[in-house]
This record gives sequence, structure tokens and C-alpha cells, in this order.
Amino acid sequence: MCEIKLTSDSEEETEKLGALLANRLKAGDFVALFGGLGAGKTAFCRGIVSALGSGECASPTFTVVREYKTAPPVYHFDAYRLKDEEELYDIGCEEYFSRPGIILMEWPEKVSGLLPKERISVEISGSGEERRTIRITGFGETAQKAVKEAYGESAGG
Repeated sequence: MCEIKLTSDSEEETEKLGALLANRLKAGDFVALFGGLGAGKTAFCRGIVSALGSGECASPTFTVVREYKTAPPVYHFDAYRLKDEEELYDIGCEEYFSRPGIILMEWPEKVSGLLPKERISVEISGSGEERRTIRITGFGETAQKAVKEAYGESAGG
């Protein structure tokens, strides 16, 4: 496991931190985004999606999943409104997980049993106008490499 701690003073900075990670992601990668309402999870996702070539990225809270035609494609999930893992299965998550794309999932704690062991976890603390603390952790060899390449060797291992 490797972990890096960063800070962000604005939505734009949070997006830039996401964009740095985007350049290291590939099809099959899973990014789990933790944080309270208004923490900046969607801003971080917007940075990833924009860097991969899509001009749009909105929270999929009411649709549960949004697809972005980037290279590779991005499947952006929001589990906030789900009661349990069964509801995620009901919308066809297995199909999305088997496609050659990048999975971004907000509120993954709602479906923790479905999280892969190999993943990147992004934990964002703070909300409103306050400074955000962002902890990015790579679980597994590929995820650790992506975190280290995106944010430098200061990502401890």
C-alpha cells in the first residue's frame, strides 16, 4: 500500500489533482471516492474525466451511473442513494465492471463488499469553503504505481 496526503483550497485545485491521476489510469482501474456531502468527490472525478477527453462530468446521484466516451471509457457511479449491494447488482454493475473502462465510484462505503482489492482510494475531508485534505491510497501493485507516478515519489510505500 502506498499513500499520499494532499490539500486543496478550491474546487479547481481538486479538479487538477484528479487530472494528475487521470494520466496514470488505464482500463480496468477502480477509483473509490470517500467523503461527506460537498467534500469534492465529483470535482475530483471531473478532473479525471476532463483530462481523459470529455467536456462534461456531473454527479450521477439520481442516475446511479454515467458513462463518458473518453479513452478509455469512464463509468462514474454514485452509490449514495443505494440501500445495499443488491441494488447495484440490479442496475447491472457486473456488466460495467467487466467492460474495458475505468470505474469511478462515489460513496463506495454503501457497497463495500463489491470493492476490488486492487484499487485507488481517494478520501476527501472538509466541505464548504474550508481547505480539503485529500488522502490517496493505492491498494495493489498497479494502483500503487499509478499513485506514485501521478503524485511523485513522496507517495510513501
